[in-house]
Amino acid sequence: MSKLGTRIAGVAAAAVMAFAGQAVAQSAPDTVAAIRARGTLVCGVAINSAGFALPDSRGEFRGLDVDTCRAVAAAILGDATKVRFAPNTTVQRFPMLQSGEIDILVRNTTWTLGRESSLGLAFAGINFYDGQGFMVRRSAGVTSARQLDGATVCVQPGTTTELNLADYFRTNRMRFTPVVIESVEEIRAAFVSGRCDAYTNDASSLASFRATQQDPNSFLLLPELISKEPLGPVVRKGDWRFFDIVRWSLFAQIAAEELGVTSANVEEMQRTSSNPDIQRLLGRTGDLGRSMGLDNDWAVRIIRQVGNYGEMYERNITPIGIPRGVNNLWNNGGLHYAPPIR
Repeated sequence: MSKLGTRIAGVAAAAVMAFAGQAVAQSAPDTVAAIRARGTLVCGVAINSAGFALPDSRGEFRGLDVDTCRAVAAAILGDATKVRFAPNTTVQRFPMLQSGEIDILVRNTTWTLGRESSLGLAFAGINFYDGQGFMVRRSAGVTSARQLDGATVCVQPGTTTELNLADYFRTNRMRFTPVVIESVEEIRAAFVSGRCDAYTNDASSLASFRATQQDPNSFLLLPELISKEPLGPVVRKGDWRFFDIVRWSLFAQIAAEELGVTSANVEEMQRTSSNPDIQRLLGRTGDLGRSMGLDNDWAVRIIRQVGNYGEMYERNITPIGIPRGVNNLWNNGGLHYAPPIR
């Protein structure tokens, strides 16, 4: 090829690459702009999960996942109440996020490699460390999952729960008959009515269900946890500014608990604290908020309106009988740990 031909080919290739890059840039969603234009964050949550997402007597959603959504709204819109909650099933949740019907999914959803690599979605953090367990009726006299050989087990389809169930019984050379039901209300009704011997789900979900029953003591959570289930907020890949805001909103709450910053003292801490970490977190020094397209009071709004992580946990999870355990901070025997906010 002549030098002129080589030069033309190079220019053409560069033009194609530039066009492709422009197309990718244009196709990337701008979720933050859409949220601001709408004036509301649209958050996908569970339909009925006490402690995580459940309407109260006035129809207002309450729970840890609900508060995680509200923290993001406080950061972006300045008001934690500006959230529209979109309850969904396990089958609906990912298509709703992929299609843009919801901005964010915070729905007892386990972070896995397969989900992150194949669905076009990214997990922005972990708001609850969980594990899959089993619940039985206390009257059955079963005290261990190893006694469930030959049992019928209620399970939801299209979940990591279904896969873990099969793996556990196969590994332990036990037999079981799955009773597969999509609707969480129907699956719980099937278990209560005796259609299945055991109900398997994340231990948090089982505890949530038990807490809503007329006689919670008639149901027993078996001691075995058969999986690791890190649960957290999910967003679409490609919109990394929104991803950063979601991730660091959660980290801000975890860091606030570690630093002793609460909803009650956050404004005083912002004015008077000499701790450099607190000053950066609360925007007194540095320009961290603006680096994410927010103002520097973003974390103050989250903590004042929603609270730190410990406040969220005590308000939502402690009442349903789940101790902090691994959901404590790293310096109190748990796994929660925020990277440096600096």
